[in-house]
Amino acid sequence: MASGDDTAAIRERVDATIQPVIAAHDIPGLVTALTIDGRVFFFSYGVTAKNGSDPVDQNTLFEIGSISKTFTATLAAYAAVTGKLSFDDHPGAHVPELRGSPIDNVTLLHLGTYTAGGLPLQFPAEVSDRKQMIGYFQQWQPESAPGEQRRYSNPSIGLLGHITALALESDFSDAMETRLLPALGLKHTYLRVPESLMARYAWGCTAASPRVRVTPGLFDAEAYGLKSTAADMIRFVQLNIDATGLEKAWQRAIEQTHMGFFQAGEMVQGLGWEQYPHLNSLEQLLAGNSRTIIMEANPVKPSPAIAGPALFNKTGSTNGFGAYVVFIPEMRTGLVILANKNFPIPARVKAAHEILESVRKIRSQAP
Repeated sequence: MASGDDTAAIRERVDATIQPVIAAHDIPGLVTALTIDGRVFFFSYGVTAKNGSDPVDQNTLFEIGSISKTFTATLAAYAAVTGKLSFDDHPGAHVPELRGSPIDNVTLLHLGTYTAGGLPLQFPAEVSDRKQMIGYFQQWQPESAPGEQRRYSNPSIGLLGHITALALESDFSDAMETRLLPALGLKHTYLRVPESLMARYAWGCTAASPRVRVTPGLFDAEAYGLKSTAADMIRFVQLNIDATGLEKAWQRAIEQTHMGFFQAGEMVQGLGWEQYPHLNSLEQLLAGNSRTIIMEANPVKPSPAIAGPALFNKTGSTNGFGAYVVFIPEMRTGLVILANKNFPIPARVKAAHEILESVRKIRSQAP
């Protein structure tokens, strides 16, 4: 932890940014975690449930929604660097029932970057088990050739996670909870929250209900199912900034998730993470996290490597929770926002950008 005027100045700037967001969107509880040069700051506001009295803190469990995809991508990259699969593989190499179907024309890289050719955001409601999942992929027809468009998709990253688990000869949840999370030292991140810790699991809220939690579904674990704390999430960010303390295979896996493959507008899509030149404007960051990018098909082109330092980010939402992670490895700075309300993504991005700009100014003024 930092001390003195530095810490006080950072708290003042974070408070000035976050408190109006909480008020504007009636958020019951929100925790922000900030890392700067290895130091960690936590800022907690509000309570674990609407109309409740228990305060949130860095050890409160929040649903992180689609930020789970960055963990799935890391596990898939680990399977790749340990020789269990290749991102050049086709699905049928691991799921024999899919051989010869249109989905078998794509690669695992296309699945991990949402560029298979038009997989939808969600499965149809009638697809709820493995047999129906296989049937869905067998009859799926692409809208475009692989690698021509990006369409953000839970079935896409979900199938990658499913294949990763098969390659690791494991159930996906078991692989995540017994391999990745322990290897990264994330002791309070779960797909299945233990009963003994349910009291630390915040309640999300919606306009219709003051107490909601994520509804289980097909590929929920792979796409949006993790629950975590600000303390664990900022550690995850720190490992993405500097993974040298990890085993080599995990270091290489994290490095793979930082590669950019396809560019859609201002945003470069990697495995899980989305990235930009770190000096990009707020307008570019908002465009890359816009409804157009999230909800619509967008043409892509192969992405050249970002010249110079890069900014990585990912949003996550469930019905009652909203989260955002952003970090700049070369600046050794990162930020996590976890809230028990699904408040607008632009508000998350603006708040994070404002805090990071404040940090940059404070650092530039330091003796």
